[in-house]
Amino acid sequence: MTPAEKYIDACRGLLATISSQTQAIGEAADCFTKTILAGRMVHLFGSGHSRIMVEEMWPRYGSFPGFHPMVELSLTFHNGVVGSNGQRQAMFLENTPGLAERILRNYDFQSIDAALVVSSSGCNVVPIEIARGFRQRGLTVVALVSRQHADASQSRDASGEKLSDIAHIVLDTGAPVGDAMVSIKGLDTPVAPGSTVGGCMVVNCLKAEIAQRLTDAGHPPHTLTAAALVGQERAAELFEAAYDEHGRRWAKLFANLGAD
Repeated sequence: MTPAEKYIDACRGLLATISSQTQAIGEAADCFTKTILAGRMVHLFGSGHSRIMVEEMWPRYGSFPGFHPMVELSLTFHNGVVGSNGQRQAMFLENTPGLAERILRNYDFQSIDAALVVSSSGCNVVPIEIARGFRQRGLTVVALVSRQHADASQSRDASGEKLSDIAHIVLDTGAPVGDAMVSIKGLDTPVAPGSTVGGCMVVNCLKAEIAQRLTDAGHPPHTLTAAALVGQERAAELFEAAYDEHGRRWAKLFANLGAD
């Protein structure tokens, strides 16, 4: 097989792993739907490249309000790679104890809320502390990890716990140890990671399941939809309605901030 064919074949393996998790995906969707129907938000957190899955959930075409993407630029904005805002700093900060609590301090969480925490290894400090902080506040926590990679990795948290030890529900991207899925003759390390492909499949499975549940409950979501599909006027209506709803839900995260 060519390298491209090897990667495509490996992605079929990711699909098989995800297909085996429909029950757990349904359980997570039930939890998230309950939060959204209560007028609250599902909090999404991922540092490093896990940010991709956070923004895959919302906002983009085919997505809808009810989700709170918690994107920390200090942990994710490293497109320059080196220099200011570089990858070295982001990787250092991702394993800084106490940073997660400073992030969580900004919001008024409620126990009806739920959370999705994404981390391929499930072993870095900030995602672990974020998940622990959510649980301490009474939230249901769903973790999205690469199970094989996480099992082969060592936690950097002082407790020795991994993200999967803290979450109520654990979902698997299906990516292998080390993430990269293609071996090249003459190259001693593999290339072409799979966690983003698998992670985005899981996220969109959740999205579809939640949309079905919301619609069945009589609350069909305001879905961001392209004008090429529904016309410019309808697309504009949906975008405005979705953004307004997001704003109303988001405002609740600050309503009682700092109150006893």
